[in-house]
Amino acid sequence: MKWQILILLLVIGTQGIAQSNKDTLSDVVVTGTMKEMSRKDSPIPVEIVTAKFFKKNPTPSLFEAVGMLNGVQPQLNCNICNTGDIHINGMEGPYTMILIDGMPIISALSTVYGLNGIPNSMVDRIEVVKGPASSLYGSEAMGGIINVITRNPNNAPLLSADVFATNWQEYNADVSTKFKLGKLNNMLGVSYFNYSNPIDNNKDGFTDVTLQNRVSIFNKWNLIRKDYKTASLAARYVYEDRWGGQMNWTPAWRGTDSIYGESITTKRIELIGMYQLPFREKIMTQYSYNYHYQDSYYGTTPYNANQQVAFIQAYWDKRVNEKHSLLLGASYRYTVYDDNTPATLSADGKTNMPAITPLPGIFIQNEWTVTPKHKILLGYRYDYDKNHGSIHSPRIAHKWAPNSNNTIRASLGTGYRVVNLFTEDHAALTGARQVVIKEALNPERSYNTNLNYNTKIVIGKGFTNVDVTTFYSYFTNKINGDFDTDPNKIIYDNLKGHAISRGISLNLEGNFSFPLRIMAGITYMNVYQMEDTGTGLFKTIQIQAPQWSGNFAFTYTLPRGYTIDLTGKWNGPMRLPLLPNDFRPEYSPWFCIANIQLTKKIGKTVEVYGGVKNLFNFVPKYPILRAHDPFDKKVNDPIDNPQGYTFDPSYNYASLQGIRGFLGVRYTLK
Repeated sequence: MKWQILILLLVIGTQGIAQSNKDTLSDVVVTGTMKEMSRKDSPIPVEIVTAKFFKKNPTPSLFEAVGMLNGVQPQLNCNICNTGDIHINGMEGPYTMILIDGMPIISALSTVYGLNGIPNSMVDRIEVVKGPASSLYGSEAMGGIINVITRNPNNAPLLSADVFATNWQEYNADVSTKFKLGKLNNMLGVSYFNYSNPIDNNKDGFTDVTLQNRVSIFNKWNLIRKDYKTASLAARYVYEDRWGGQMNWTPAWRGTDSIYGESITTKRIELIGMYQLPFREKIMTQYSYNYHYQDSYYGTTPYNANQQVAFIQAYWDKRVNEKHSLLLGASYRYTVYDDNTPATLSADGKTNMPAITPLPGIFIQNEWTVTPKHKILLGYRYDYDKNHGSIHSPRIAHKWAPNSNNTIRASLGTGYRVVNLFTEDHAALTGARQVVIKEALNPERSYNTNLNYNTKIVIGKGFTNVDVTTFYSYFTNKINGDFDTDPNKIIYDNLKGHAISRGISLNLEGNFSFPLRIMAGITYMNVYQMEDTGTGLFKTIQIQAPQWSGNFAFTYTLPRGYTIDLTGKWNGPMRLPLLPNDFRPEYSPWFCIANIQLTKKIGKTVEVYGGVKNLFNFVPKYPILRAHDPFDKKVNDPIDNPQGYTFDPSYNYASLQGIRGFLGVRYTLK
């Protein structure tokens, strides 16, 4: 009933809306098809989030910012070092491909920490595609894509700065400028975040939030060419030092078994480029390189790793006639990964053997405009993996627009994913459990379909957008970590059976005749697996995948340059990892993380803002089991540990950071 009332209010309230409010359906998107087109014309549903939206709840990194989106969940996987990944529609982080300007920059090793190094100051917009995209982007795109589109130096402000602090003594600064050198337009941005104030509000002896010192430098160049052809190059450097653990930990205790701490130092370099060949035909080349180094200790367990990924891609965008538009391309990704774990040991275990993975692929796509109301997208990708051979990924999509205000999109496709556990699953790195791999792991396969309906309800001079999507994915060879059989181990194996991810999401956006703007969403999903135990199929609910979740953002504009923003994300119960005979609840409670902000514009260049995060002061219970014995020295003591529990920091469903105030200022010179 509440949602019916909300829809009614959105429809009624749009009467008399000002024409200055932009219809987001006219925004240009590129992620769904690799081609620039209006969001309304795209046969693939694409959600757009602008930098302006993120200002409603300022955060120091992209990882936190995307938590405002419906169906997208930044999931913390460890209550000590606060590592995390991004889930789309309940699927774990490795199923989400993170792109920067269309390049697969964040993957494998960098999924754990690379997301925290993307400053909001460099972001122009974010495009989100939920569901399979392997026919264009290959492995890791089984669950969806988040494409970070960086600012164009041609359109960026001459100078911009955004600085804020919280009463937890968190400090964040984003500064960028642009300048011109001959035919080169340059944009330079620096982001710095520091949190050095250990806090233990729940009195378990451990830091509630990981301490961090992070700097990111970003530089992008655009070359002015004849006929406006594209030529750009961007570089980014990220350095981060973080630790979490017992309150009396210092670097002197790193790697020892006296005082527990998890300490991670990360260094990262990225290069991203795009060049349009000087031909009459539109032939684009894209290239990238990234180097990621990590030096870390999880208690007494060292994890030192480095990864290099080189990527090059070329595609030909050819309009054959009025009905057919082709995209033909080839890509090559070359990955070198090395660490100090058994993942890079030789078969006899005596020598180190870095994993070298070449991955060539070709793809073709035909966008067929059957009639003005019907458009069909046919796509196919072929990849060759040296260990797993040929991999085929087809897809088909159909868009039907019976009129200008209603659009129905349907798609069907397959996906695949090749797994490297040590680079993707932080639980495989923690010192609390031993990793066991039962057999050689085969690539995961998926079969996916979704149906999307978008309607624009026009009343007077205004409009309300209603977007509904149903999704269904069927997985074979799914790789799972078994946390239940042995509390001291994580046992990895291909699933003997199948897994399902299915659900429906609703997004609403509308404006009222008075200065109120509302965005709200709700998602229902059912993510589970059916395993053949030899005596029948056994159903297991996916960990950290809430059946119900949603978001909201209310913006009210007051006279004299004041604006109030109320934003939030809520989750229903989600299944959590437990130990045998665990006293903690198997499912989390319903909870909502709400934030409020007041912004004051001063002239045309300055904004002052402040507010409160986690307004209801929600903090999870029981985040760390046996925090007093992190090295399990008394695990066999029947008096101290009658239930036989082990140290476990993985029981997580929300940040341990409670209510806090923030204050900031923005300066923009155009």
